[in-house]
Amino acid sequence: MAYYVGVDIGGTNIKTGVVDSSGNILGESSVPTGADRHQEVVLLDILQTVKDSIAAAKVDEREIKAVGVGSPGMIDYEKGIVIRNFNLNWENFYIADLMSEALKVPVRLANDADAAALGEVVAGSAKGAKSAMIITLGTGVGSGYVINEKIFRGCEWGHMVIVHNGRKCTCGRNGCFEAYCSATGLINSTKQAINEHPDGILASIAKEEGVVSGHTIFDAADKGDEISAKVIDEYISALACGLVNLINGLQPEVVSIGGGIGKQGERLLVPLREKVYAEVFKGIPHPKIVICTLGYKAGLIGAAMSVRDI
Repeated sequence: MAYYVGVDIGGTNIKTGVVDSSGNILGESSVPTGADRHQEVVLLDILQTVKDSIAAAKVDEREIKAVGVGSPGMIDYEKGIVIRNFNLNWENFYIADLMSEALKVPVRLANDADAAALGEVVAGSAKGAKSAMIITLGTGVGSGYVINEKIFRGCEWGHMVIVHNGRKCTCGRNGCFEAYCSATGLINSTKQAINEHPDGILASIAKEEGVVSGHTIFDAADKGDEISAKVIDEYISALACGLVNLINGLQPEVVSIGGGIGKQGERLLVPLREKVYAEVFKGIPHPKIVICTLGYKAGLIGAAMSVRDI
C-alpha cells in the first residue's frame, strides 16, 4: 500500500501525519511553529516531525510515496516556493525542494486553505462531492474549491467586494467579504454595537467575559438581546451575499463552513440556508450547506491527498 505524509503549517503549530490512500491518518506528530525563528531553523523541525509521524504510524520510510505541504501565504505551486508569509516572516522559501532533498521523496506545496478543502472532500463534510466549496470564518475568510478531488488553485474569495466603498480591509481594498464575514469582522461589528449601547446586555456580557470574541454576540442574543440578534442577522445576510455570488458562478454541490464562527452549527446554518436559497439564481441547483467536520485534520489529510497522483 502507498502512504503519504501531510504537513499542515500553522501560525502556532506545525502538524504532520501519515495518511493512507483512503485519507485515514495512521500516525501524527506536531511541534510549535516558533514564528520568530528563521525559516531554515523551522525547516529542521518540520523534517523531524515528518520522521516522528512515520514512526508513530509504524510504517517503513521506504513506503512513503510523497509528502504534501499546506502553507499559508503567497504560494508558487509549480516551483514549490512560499513567496511571502507575513505572519511567519518567510520569504522566497524553497521549502519543497529542500524537504525533497532531505527526505528523498517528492514534495509538493499547496495553499493551506486549498489543502483543507481537499481534506473535507476526501474524508469530511463534503465526502464524495464532485465539486465543493469550503469557506472558513476565522481571523480572515479562507476559501478553497475542489473539483473531482483536485484543487482549483487561486481561490482568494475573502477579498471579493460585497459592499462597494464599505469597510476597510487589511488587503487595502474597501468592502471585502473578509471585512464583514470573518470572525474579526463580526468582532468589529460587536464592538461597534457595544459602543452604541454601553448599558445593554451585550456590553454587560462582554465586560463579564473580559474579551470580545466571535461568540460574544451569540451569547448576548441567547439572553434575549435584540441588538445582538440584529447584528447576527446582518452578519448572516452579508455571509449569504458572498456565498450567493460564489454559488451562482461556481455551482458547487456542497458548501462547507468552517472556522470559529462555524462552531455555531445549525444556529448559523438554518437562517443562512434560507437567505442563500432565496437569492441563488433561478435554475441553479441548491447546494448542500453544511459545517466542516475534520477540524485541524482537514489540512493534514488534504495536504497528503494532494500528492496521490505523484
